[in-house]
Order: sequence, then C-alpha cells, then structure tokens
Amino acid sequence: MEDLTGKTALITGASSGLGESYALELAERGARVILVARRADRLRDLANRISAKHGIYAASVLPMDLSVKDAGSTLAKVLKGRGTQIDILVNNAGFGHTIDFIDEDNKSVIEELTVNVHTLVELTHAFLPGMVARKDGIVINVASTAAFQSLPYMAVYGATKAFVLSFTEALWGETRKTGVKVLAVCPGPTATEFFEAGGSSPALGRFIRSREDVIRTTFDALANANSGGSVIDGGLNKLTALSSRFFTRKFAITLAARVMNPNKKN
Repeated sequence: MEDLTGKTALITGASSGLGESYALELAERGARVILVARRADRLRDLANRISAKHGIYAASVLPMDLSVKDAGSTLAKVLKGRGTQIDILVNNAGFGHTIDFIDEDNKSVIEELTVNVHTLVELTHAFLPGMVARKDGIVINVASTAAFQSLPYMAVYGATKAFVLSFTEALWGETRKTGVKVLAVCPGPTATEFFEAGGSSPALGRFIRSREDVIRTTFDALANANSGGSVIDGGLNKLTALSSRFFTRKFAITLAARVMNPNKKN
C-alpha cells in the first residue's frame, strides 16, 4: 500500500458511495482528506469517523453545492485562500437520470452538465498546474463504462462521462512524464446510492460490483506504470464496454436502448 502521509486529498461527492470509499482509503494510506458535498451532516459523520481512527486533523469538511455556476472556481479560491495545497484530487461528484431526454427537466440537465463536466474541469485546471510544478500528484476522475457508447435514456449522463474519459486520457498524455498520475476510472453499475437517486434498468442488476472492487481497481491502476490514463473496473464490464467496437453503432445503440428500458418499444 502506497504511503500518502503528509499529502492532502480533495474528494468531491464524498458524502456517500464511491466518494466516501475513496476518502476512507486515502485516509487509511495516511492522507489528510477534505470532504466536499452538499450534505453537511453526512460529511461531518464521515469526518468524525476518519478523525477518530486517524487523528483529529485527518479530515475536514467543506459543504458545497457543486451544481451551481462556477462552483469549482469558488471551491479552489477558498482552498487557495487558506493556503491549502492539494496533492490528490478525486473528482467523484456526478449524477444522472434514467429518463427520455425530452422529459428531463432543463434545470436538471444544466446541473448535470455543471457537476459532471464544468466543475470537474475547473477543479482539475485549478490544482493540476501545482502538481506538475512539484512533479508529484494524483488526479482521479470518475468516469463510467457509459463513456464507451451512446446511452439512450441516459443521454446527457453518457455524454458527460464520454467527455470525462476523453479529457482525462488527454491530460494523461500531456502529463505522463511529469511525475503526476492522472487516471479516469470507469466503473460499471456499482453498489451506491446512484441508482436510488437516478433510477436504473433492472437489467443492470447482474453487473453490479462493490465499492471496494472499484477502489481496488483504482489503486492497482495507479501503482501500474503501464496502465495508461484510464481503467475499467471488472472483467465483465471491460468486455461489455469494449464489445461495442465489434458492432455497428446502430446495433450498439439499439441494444443499449433495450437494456436501459426493456419495457419500451423502440
């Protein structure tokens, strides 16, 4: 296990799910964690658990709604104003809805784009230069297997995750000789609150993996110098994500529509 003692990690979407698990793992490795999400009570509970185990200064909270305009820039200014150096950035915050695009509320669409794309880019742009200058740092951007093909009934979500994957792999290409580790993590369906919040197809249930699986995949990839700028969690997820390369786009999209909404005739 890599020792991250003395490092400071910023984790977005830390109040539950993968964000919580990344925070626990990073704290276990010795990092001081800064927890960001909207639900202050959950953040405080997590910070208390981490501090009880690793020391009173092991965790701190910054309740913030990352779906508002310029949230990432605002957060970066707050931290820089405090003189806080971010050594590890985990852009985990994100959400999506299983719904026909024409039925999705416009406000929800804008918030989804803001959290999944705009805030992620802002935070990366704010903290990556310092890491490059120090020749040390880690950026973990949570994408999805949804990034590998168009996703009917989650059209906006799938498109945002395709952006995250492409963006992160490009940054890996730019920074791979700087000492900074940049990784897009692509989980498939994972046992988190995501599906409770956004809804999901029952057909996806057979693919669900644990949060621990995703965390293990992430840190194994970071430890592997040859892993490249992205990693897919789980053999079955890797097979399904990459299988679209062997079909026409029309077939892949039609199949995805049936999986995502098996009760709707297309």
